[in-house]
Amino acid sequence: MSQSVGAASAAQGFEVLGAVMAKKQQNLQAQMAMTLLQGAAQSSAQIQASSPVGNLGQNINIMV
Repeated sequence: MSQSVGAASAAQGFEVLGAVMAKKQQNLQAQMAMTLLQGAAQSSAQIQASSPVGNLGQNINIMV
């Protein structure tokens, strides 16, 4: 009898451990996604800041 109780307790322990590990993984993925989004926003701001002023060089005439 005590062996089956111990096995059930161990199984519940592994379930809890799995849930904790899954939560940590989700938190890490959320953190990575936020870092990626922040990096993309910074890159976008840098590209907009370095866009040319005026229209010099923006029109290209191609004759075929």
